[in-house]
Amino acid sequence: MSSTNIEQFMPVKLAQALVSSLFPELDSQLRAGRHIGIDDLDNHAFLMDFEQELTAFYARYNVELIRATEGFFYLRPRSTTLIPFSVLSELDMMVGKILCYLYLSPERLSNQGIFTAQKLFEELLSLADESKLLKFVNQRSTGTDLDKQKLQEKLRTSLNRLRRLGMVHFLQNDSHRFMITESVFRFGADVRSSDDPQQAQLRMIRDGEAMSLKDNLSLTDNENNDNDKDEAEDE
Repeated sequence: MSSTNIEQFMPVKLAQALVSSLFPELDSQLRAGRHIGIDDLDNHAFLMDFEQELTAFYARYNVELIRATEGFFYLRPRSTTLIPFSVLSELDMMVGKILCYLYLSPERLSNQGIFTAQKLFEELLSLADESKLLKFVNQRSTGTDLDKQKLQEKLRTSLNRLRRLGMVHFLQNDSHRFMITESVFRFGADVRSSDDPQQAQLRMIRDGEAMSLKDNLSLTDNENNDNDKDEAEDE
Protein backbone atom coordinates (compact mmCIF):
# COMPACT_ATOMS: atom_id res chain seq x y z
CA MET A 1 0.00 0.00 0.00
CA SER A 2 1.41 3.40 -0.98
CA SER A 3 1.87 6.24 1.49
CA THR A 4 -0.93 8.08 -0.30
CA ASN A 5 -3.34 5.22 0.40
CA ILE A 6 -2.19 5.00 4.04
CA GLU A 7 -2.87 8.69 4.55
CA GLN A 8 -6.48 8.10 3.60
CA PHE A 9 -6.83 6.13 6.87
CA MET A 10 -4.19 7.54 9.23
CA PRO A 11 -1.19 9.89 9.18
CA VAL A 12 1.99 8.21 7.95
CA LYS A 13 3.92 9.04 11.12
CA LEU A 14 1.23 7.43 13.29
CA ALA A 15 1.38 4.33 11.09
CA GLN A 16 5.16 4.26 11.60
CA ALA A 17 4.67 4.39 15.37
CA LEU A 18 2.09 1.60 15.41
CA VAL A 19 4.19 -0.80 13.31
CA SER A 20 7.33 -0.19 15.38
CA SER A 21 8.64 -3.23 17.24
CA LEU A 22 8.71 -1.10 20.40
CA PHE A 23 5.03 -0.19 20.34
CA PRO A 24 3.19 -3.36 21.46
CA GLU A 25 5.04 -3.74 24.78
CA LEU A 26 5.17 0.00 25.41
CA ASP A 27 1.44 0.32 24.74
CA SER A 28 0.74 -2.51 27.20
CA GLN A 29 2.89 -0.84 29.85
CA LEU A 30 1.17 2.52 29.45
CA ARG A 31 -2.30 0.94 29.60
CA ALA A 32 -1.26 -0.89 32.79
CA GLY A 33 -0.41 2.46 34.41
CA ARG A 34 3.36 2.39 34.01
CA HIS A 35 5.27 5.68 33.93
CA ILE A 36 7.99 5.91 31.29
CA GLY A 37 10.94 7.95 32.51
CA ILE A 38 14.08 9.19 30.80
CA ASP A 39 16.06 6.25 32.19
CA ASP A 40 13.98 3.97 29.94
CA LEU A 41 16.00 5.22 27.01
CA ASP A 42 14.41 3.52 23.98
CA ASN A 43 10.78 3.85 25.06
CA HIS A 44 11.20 7.43 26.25
CA ALA A 45 12.91 8.46 23.00
CA PHE A 46 10.11 6.73 21.07
CA LEU A 47 7.45 8.69 22.96
CA MET A 48 9.33 11.93 22.42
CA ASP A 49 9.52 11.24 18.68
CA PHE A 50 5.85 10.28 18.30
CA GLU A 51 4.26 12.27 21.14
CA GLN A 52 1.88 14.28 18.95
CA GLU A 53 0.71 11.26 16.96
CA LEU A 54 0.25 9.01 19.99
CA THR A 55 -1.58 11.76 21.88
CA ALA A 56 -4.17 11.75 19.09
CA PHE A 57 -4.19 7.94 19.04
CA TYR A 58 -4.95 7.57 22.77
CA ALA A 59 -7.52 10.35 22.64
CA ARG A 60 -9.72 7.90 20.72
CA TYR A 61 -9.83 5.82 23.93
CA ASN A 62 -10.66 8.91 25.99
CA VAL A 63 -7.29 8.92 27.73
CA GLU A 64 -4.54 11.53 27.59
CA LEU A 65 -0.87 10.89 26.98
CA ILE A 66 0.81 13.19 29.49
CA ARG A 67 4.42 14.38 29.56
CA ALA A 68 5.05 15.67 33.09
CA THR A 69 7.28 18.59 34.01
CA GLU A 70 9.99 16.10 35.04
CA GLY A 71 9.85 14.50 31.58
CA PHE A 72 8.16 11.16 32.29
CA PHE A 73 5.12 9.97 30.31
CA TYR A 74 1.92 8.28 31.50
CA LEU A 75 -1.72 7.85 30.49
CA ARG A 76 -4.42 9.82 32.30
CA PRO A 77 -8.03 8.69 31.81
CA ARG A 78 -10.99 10.94 31.29
CA SER A 79 -14.30 10.13 32.93
CA THR A 80 -15.43 8.43 29.71
CA THR A 81 -12.28 6.33 29.29
CA LEU A 82 -12.58 3.09 27.32
CA ILE A 83 -9.59 1.59 29.15
CA PRO A 84 -10.41 -0.05 32.52
CA PHE A 85 -8.44 1.31 35.46
CA SER A 86 -8.19 0.89 39.20
CA VAL A 87 -7.44 3.37 41.96
CA LEU A 88 -4.44 2.99 44.25
CA SER A 89 -5.19 2.19 47.86
CA GLU A 90 -4.74 4.77 50.61
CA LEU A 91 -1.62 2.95 51.82
CA ASP A 92 -0.20 2.87 48.27
CA MET A 93 -0.64 6.64 48.07
CA MET A 94 0.91 7.21 51.48
CA VAL A 95 3.94 5.12 50.48
CA GLY A 96 4.12 7.15 47.27
CA LYS A 97 4.17 10.38 49.28
CA ILE A 98 7.00 9.05 51.48
CA LEU A 99 8.95 8.02 48.38
CA CYS A 100 8.55 11.54 46.99
CA TYR A 101 9.78 12.95 50.31
CA LEU A 102 12.86 10.69 50.16
CA TYR A 103 13.46 11.64 46.51
CA LEU A 104 13.63 15.29 47.59
CA SER A 105 15.92 14.60 50.54
CA PRO A 106 19.67 15.38 50.60
CA GLU A 107 20.10 11.76 51.67
CA ARG A 108 19.32 10.63 48.12
CA LEU A 109 22.48 12.33 46.91
CA SER A 110 24.66 11.14 49.77
CA ASN A 111 23.76 7.46 49.32
CA GLN A 112 23.86 7.48 45.50
CA GLY A 113 20.09 7.39 45.33
CA ILE A 114 19.80 3.97 46.96
CA PHE A 115 17.26 3.31 49.73
CA THR A 116 16.22 0.18 51.58
CA ALA A 117 12.78 -1.20 52.33
CA GLN A 118 13.65 -0.95 56.03
CA LYS A 119 14.49 2.75 55.65
CA LEU A 120 11.17 3.31 53.92
CA PHE A 121 9.33 1.55 56.75
CA GLU A 122 11.13 3.64 59.38
CA GLU A 123 10.29 6.86 57.55
CA LEU A 124 6.68 5.78 57.22
CA LEU A 125 6.39 5.23 60.98
CA SER A 126 8.25 8.46 61.71
CA LEU A 127 6.39 10.80 59.38
CA ALA A 128 2.86 9.42 59.25
CA ASP A 129 0.27 8.83 61.98
CA GLU A 130 1.17 5.35 63.28
CA SER A 131 -2.30 4.68 64.68
CA LYS A 132 -3.82 5.43 61.28
CA LEU A 133 -1.24 3.25 59.54
CA LEU A 134 -2.07 0.31 61.78
CA LYS A 135 -5.71 0.56 60.73
CA PHE A 136 -4.54 -0.65 57.33
CA VAL A 137 -3.69 -3.94 59.07
CA ASN A 138 -6.77 -4.25 61.25
CA GLN A 139 -9.33 -1.77 62.50
CA ARG A 140 -8.67 -3.07 66.03
CA SER A 141 -4.86 -3.01 65.80
CA THR A 142 -3.20 -2.03 69.07
CA GLY A 143 0.37 -1.58 67.85
CA THR A 144 1.77 -4.97 68.79
CA ASP A 145 4.93 -6.31 67.17
CA LEU A 146 2.74 -8.62 65.09
CA ASP A 147 0.67 -5.65 63.87
CA LYS A 148 3.85 -3.82 62.85
CA GLN A 149 5.13 -6.93 61.07
CA LYS A 150 1.89 -7.15 59.09
CA LEU A 151 2.11 -3.45 58.28
CA GLN A 152 5.63 -3.97 56.97
CA GLU A 153 4.34 -6.78 54.74
CA LYS A 154 1.62 -4.52 53.39
CA LEU A 155 4.18 -1.79 52.77
CA ARG A 156 6.20 -4.29 50.75
CA THR A 157 3.13 -5.06 48.66
CA SER A 158 2.58 -1.34 48.03
CA LEU A 159 6.24 -0.90 47.08
CA ASN A 160 5.95 -3.73 44.56
CA ARG A 161 2.82 -2.16 43.11
CA LEU A 162 4.59 1.19 42.72
CA ARG A 163 7.54 -0.61 41.15
CA ARG A 164 5.26 -1.94 38.44
CA LEU A 165 4.06 1.62 37.87
CA GLY A 166 7.67 2.64 37.21
CA MET A 167 8.19 4.67 40.39
CA VAL A 168 11.00 2.60 41.88
CA HIS A 169 13.59 0.19 40.51
CA PHE A 170 14.95 -2.63 42.66
CA LEU A 171 18.68 -3.19 42.41
CA GLN A 172 19.66 -6.29 40.47
CA ASN A 173 19.48 -9.44 42.63
CA ASP A 174 18.48 -7.37 45.69
CA SER A 175 14.77 -6.79 46.21
CA HIS A 176 15.40 -5.00 49.51
CA ARG A 177 17.24 -2.04 47.98
CA PHE A 178 15.82 0.30 45.38
CA MET A 179 16.20 3.60 43.57
CA ILE A 180 13.36 6.12 43.27
CA THR A 181 12.45 7.62 39.90
CA GLU A 182 11.17 11.10 39.12
CA SER A 183 7.73 9.58 38.52
CA VAL A 184 7.04 9.84 42.27
CA PHE A 185 6.22 13.50 41.62
CA ARG A 186 2.75 12.17 40.80
CA PHE A 187 2.45 12.20 44.60
CA GLY A 188 3.97 15.64 45.02
CA ALA A 189 2.89 17.73 42.06
CA ASP A 190 1.78 20.56 44.34
CA VAL A 191 5.23 20.98 45.88
CA ARG A 192 7.12 21.64 42.66
CA SER A 193 6.89 25.43 42.94
CA SER A 194 7.59 25.58 46.69
CA ASP A 195 10.72 27.28 48.01
CA ASP A 196 11.37 24.15 50.08
CA PRO A 197 9.74 21.21 48.25
CA GLN A 198 10.76 18.62 50.84
CA GLN A 199 9.18 20.54 53.72
CA ALA A 200 6.06 21.12 51.62
CA GLN A 201 5.90 17.38 50.95
CA LEU A 202 6.33 16.68 54.67
CA ARG A 203 3.35 18.92 55.44
CA MET A 204 1.26 16.99 52.91
CA ILE A 205 2.20 13.72 54.65
CA ARG A 206 1.52 14.93 58.19
CA ASP A 207 -1.67 16.76 57.30
CA GLY A 208 -2.95 13.63 55.63
CA GLU A 209 -3.87 15.72 52.61
CA ALA A 210 -6.37 13.91 50.45
CA MET A 211 -5.37 13.17 46.90
CA SER A 212 -6.80 11.25 44.01
CA LEU A 213 -4.77 9.18 41.61
CA LYS A 214 -7.60 7.85 39.50
CA ASP A 215 -5.30 8.40 36.55
CA ASN A 216 -3.16 5.41 37.54
CA LEU A 217 -4.37 2.85 35.04
CA SER A 218 -4.42 -0.86 35.70
CA LEU A 219 -6.00 -3.34 33.34
CA THR A 220 -8.76 -5.20 35.15
CA ASP A 221 -7.65 -8.52 33.68
CA ASN A 222 -4.24 -8.14 35.37
CA GLU A 223 -5.41 -7.23 38.86
CA ASN A 224 -5.56 -10.77 40.25
CA ASN A 225 -2.22 -11.65 38.70
CA ASP A 226 -0.70 -8.54 40.22
CA ASN A 227 -1.88 -9.51 43.69
CA ASP A 228 -0.41 -12.98 43.25
CA LYS A 229 2.93 -11.47 42.25
CA ASP A 230 2.90 -9.19 45.28
CA GLU A 231 2.35 -12.09 47.63
CA ALA A 232 5.05 -14.18 45.96
CA GLU A 233 7.57 -11.36 46.11
CA ASP A 234 6.80 -10.71 49.79
CA GLU A 235 7.60 -14.28 50.82
